[in-house]
Amino acid sequence: MAPMTDIKPGFRDPVLDSQATFRAVLDAMARPGRLRTLALLEDPPAPLAPATAAVCLALVDQDTPLWIAPDLRSQAAETFMKFHCGCPIVDDRAKAAFAIASAAKLPSLGGFAIGDDAYPETSTTVIVQTVGLAAGDGLTLSGPGIEDTHRLAVSGLRSGVWREWMENGVLFPCGIDLILVDGATLAALPRTTTVTEA
Repeated sequence: MAPMTDIKPGFRDPVLDSQATFRAVLDAMARPGRLRTLALLEDPPAPLAPATAAVCLALVDQDTPLWIAPDLRSQAAETFMKFHCGCPIVDDRAKAAFAIASAAKLPSLGGFAIGDDAYPETSTTVIVQTVGLAAGDGLTLSGPGIEDTHRLAVSGLRSGVWREWMENGVLFPCGIDLILVDGATLAALPRTTTVTEA
């Protein structure tokens, strides 16, 4: 582990900031595609986005294995997670409760844990660092929590992701959930959300 002086600080107020982040993620899951801003962590370890680090600080602990994609798994990021969250970091993404990946190098969605009919909640929640999130033009979202449809533009994703997302939806009640982040901004796509490309 890196020296204590090299570890980036976590939340300024761990209890209140964790609660605020948890509520923001819960609201984002209940209202798929709606943007939420988490201005609670100004200096996360590179290459993690502020929203990525904040979500992990609030939701990841010693009982939630974390997988970090190779292109994001810096020593600073790994040390930060181990120190602040106390989570085991796994090499097999199929064993992860949470995963962090970049949009451009997001691995196949089928390789993450999908849970089972008895315990669908044992699936992986994948945090995807995009290069841009914006309401308006782009994808058309529909499903629970969305009145009629909602539009969301997501930049930087590799090709084929939304075809895999359609296959993920067929697995319900199993399947993964996505949290898309751009800097301090996030939007959630639970497995029940249908995505139609423009």
